[in-house]
Amino acid sequence: MKDTFKHKGMRNKLADVVSSKGIRNKKVIDAIRTIPRHLFMDSGFEHHAYQDKPFPIAAEQTISQPYTVAFQTELLEVSPNDTILEIGTGSGYQTAVLLHLKAKVFTIERQLELFKKTNLFFKKMGYRPKKFVFGDGYKGMPEHAPFDGIIVTAGAPEVPKALLSQLKIGGRLVIPVGEDDQTMMRITRKSEKEFEREEFGSFRFVPLLEDKN
Repeated sequence: MKDTFKHKGMRNKLADVVSSKGIRNKKVIDAIRTIPRHLFMDSGFEHHAYQDKPFPIAAEQTISQPYTVAFQTELLEVSPNDTILEIGTGSGYQTAVLLHLKAKVFTIERQLELFKKTNLFFKKMGYRPKKFVFGDGYKGMPEHAPFDGIIVTAGAPEVPKALLSQLKIGGRLVIPVGEDDQTMMRITRKSEKEFEREEFGSFRFVPLLEDKN
């Protein structure tokens, strides 16, 4: 698949839609305007790529709604060279948005089929996260902690303690919390023991799965 003027025009419209829904961060809007979302989906679904909707991908997962990606990214308040841990790589679209913001991205995917597919795609497209691993997102990546930001792209029944412990002081965790509907939360680490929690409305995500062994 190619990226054409038609695609760019559709992306401009999508960026305008996302902006009209309240996203203010110009760099995040620019990422939506720039990244060829249709390439992250199977070619037969190209015409769905620039609607502001989630869409099914492999392994019963979804590529998140562009507005949701923009909303979570805006809450994360990414600066260039920030180290960001992403839980749930999925199609890689959120990863690409973070890379566009010049973050150093560490990302984990637990569905092997999706991990293999997205890994090939990243190489083909020249997207270079610092580290892309197949594993359990609940555990995070303690060996690369602490992080400036952690973003979770699946609904967690509760906030994983391992992720809180991997935040820098001043770092932010953006995570949808809840069973059926999730509340978007931003948790900022104020000190070793102190965390500030903010809530930002209801969303629906696929569940964050944990390895029980």
